[in-house]
Amino acid sequence: MKSNLFCKSPHINLYKEPSYKSKISSQIIYGEKFKILVKKKKFTKIKTSYDNYVGYIKSSNYINKFKPTHKICVLKSRIFKYPKKLAKYKSKKLLPFSSKIQIFKKYKNFIMFDKNKWLNTQDIKLINQKEKNFFKIFKLFLGRKYKWGGKTFNGIDCSALVQIFYQFNNKFFPRDTKDQIKYSKINLKRKNFKKGDIIFWKGHVAVCINSKKLIHAYGPKKKVIIMPIKQTIDLIEKTANLRVKKISKI
Repeated sequence: MKSNLFCKSPHINLYKEPSYKSKISSQIIYGEKFKILVKKKKFTKIKTSYDNYVGYIKSSNYINKFKPTHKICVLKSRIFKYPKKLAKYKSKKLLPFSSKIQIFKKYKNFIMFDKNKWLNTQDIKLINQKEKNFFKIFKLFLGRKYKWGGKTFNGIDCSALVQIFYQFNNKFFPRDTKDQIKYSKINLKRKNFKKGDIIFWKGHVAVCINSKKLIHAYGPKKKVIIMPIKQTIDLIEKTANLRVKKISKI
């Protein structure tokens, strides 16, 4: 089993089974650490170091020598092939929020994090820098499409939206809702919600941004959306026959 490998693609899909037809259960993003459990011809079984998530990848774009110094603090950061004549050397590739990078060179307002790959310094923060305002992070994803297993600007699911806040702040939080419910020790018994309350249903999670509204990646609406708390609770009970399972705190 190889340890301390790091994703070198903007993101890699993590499949539930070693098959192209299998469901995408999650994703690993640039700079994310993982271990190889079993290597097969087309697929490699891995375990992520951050949340111990197990799945299969079909990419071999990873490295074993990597010391991240910074992380992406915007929804998506444009990669440039050269820090001059930006329009000419602009790449189509983007690094997603919370990607971890290592700086090798600086030029004016740009840094080189890999060979012929540059980023704007406005898009990065030091690896240990924290963002306590959870809504500032969630707001980056507002309007982005709902995607089962997603955790980037291309699409994100409800549990990943909550987890990404903790991951950016270098704190552990499980990937799936069922595990998030178990991990969250606080169980609030109240009907009057407050900012920072996490509302759990079976298979779904949302976060209150104030006493009246919540934000979540909501499948039926196909996007990350802000909705009234009471209306959402009633809607989920009516359409999915699910009641609130637990209320915790972010």
